Amino acid sequence: MVGFEIRSASHVSHAEEFLAELKELAATAGAQVLASISQSRHKADAATLFGRGKVDEIKALAESVGADLVIVDFDLSPTQQRNLEKLLDTKVIDRTQLILDIFASRARTREGRLQVELAQLNYLLPRLSGHGVSMSRLGGGIGTRGPGETKLETDRRRIQGRIRKIESNIEKVRAGRALHRQQRQAVPLATIALVGYTNAGKSTLFNRLTQAGVLADRKMFATLDPTVRALQLPSRRRVLLSDTVGFIRNLPTSLVHAFRATLEEVADAALILHVIDVSSEQAPAQTAQVFKVLNEIGASGTPQILVLNKSDQLVPNPDRPATDPAALTRNVLRESPNVEHASVLISGLTGAGIADLLRCIDETLPEEALAFGHYRIPAGDGADIARVHADGRVFSVEYHDDVCEIEAAVTATLGKRLERFAVDSTEPVENPVRNSV
Repeated sequence: MVGFEIRSASHVSHAEEFLAELKELAATAGAQVLASISQSRHKADAATLFGRGKVDEIKALAESVGADLVIVDFDLSPTQQRNLEKLLDTKVIDRTQLILDIFASRARTREGRLQVELAQLNYLLPRLSGHGVSMSRLGGGIGTRGPGETKLETDRRRIQGRIRKIESNIEKVRAGRALHRQQRQAVPLATIALVGYTNAGKSTLFNRLTQAGVLADRKMFATLDPTVRALQLPSRRRVLLSDTVGFIRNLPTSLVHAFRATLEEVADAALILHVIDVSSEQAPAQTAQVFKVLNEIGASGTPQILVLNKSDQLVPNPDRPATDPAALTRNVLRESPNVEHASVLISGLTGAGIADLLRCIDETLPEEALAFGHYRIPAGDGADIARVHADGRVFSVEYHDDVCEIEAAVTATLGKRLERFAVDSTEPVENPVRNSV
């Protein structure tokens, strides 16, 4: 593994932290790390990223340990990657390619596989070179054409065609996901999105809250495909909880674009549970990175709760704040100035603090205003009658022959669903408490 940092006047080195994360990524991809080295420069070398002396040092180290792959913790240009492979005489991949490989092995649904393949092809396209025969376009017009396209041109054409097809399929997926969101919005259930740095414990918390049985693995990016489950809060409100892909430092732009359909679930959520591995020394930097990605996808204005997870792994440490939520919150936000959010200290593994988290969700989740309505619903329409009882505040119920007359306070979403049964116009209700009777 080879780390690289751009050094500025006020530069603080994070080489060890970044190499530790890269080592974890490599292990997740199935690689065995034999040695590591890093370099800090004022600017990157356009040809090889590193200085020539460092390239010779990397080659000597790779040969001494018998490495057949060099992983660079930086985004290499196609030229830099080709030059390094020639000079090192071994295969070289960068951080983006490593993450794409992990995503390719983790994606399970058709949507996830399409998104990963799109990102891989966009990454590969500018790196096609050194193949095929000499240029074949000898002239223009009939009788002057060469033997056909070169292999390189053919590969590019095929990749571009495949990219267009995948983009078309993903647009269909987006349309289908939008339709599912509309169907969910037809039922008055708010959506809560779980987000956080990869390996922060989102899936473990998701399973704790919903008993969903989603894969929870200590490896990075254990969960790529979003899962949605129902959750009942202490107030008896029902909501939908969505588990999403984990974020990471310098998440490749191609992946942000490719996973746009998935990330829309976060952008459209009514509340975000920002899960933080509070036991990690890198928690402040990881928290700042998640805030950055949320801003990129247009979700920075959504209400958030900081879920300080893995409290069971906190150990006494003189260099770490006391284990009270206020001190821990100040610590994880020290690299995120001017950010204020409610926070709860929990352990998704043991269940400690889960009751506090549910109460905090109840208090933070925006309430839909209720309006009074008088409805005449066919007695045989048990689904809508049950929905009024479950999600509205019922004042009276009377049955006349085959009609059920209900006076209730309902949300605007539910009222829209029931408008075909409405008798009178609705008016606001000052006390928006929801009951089931």
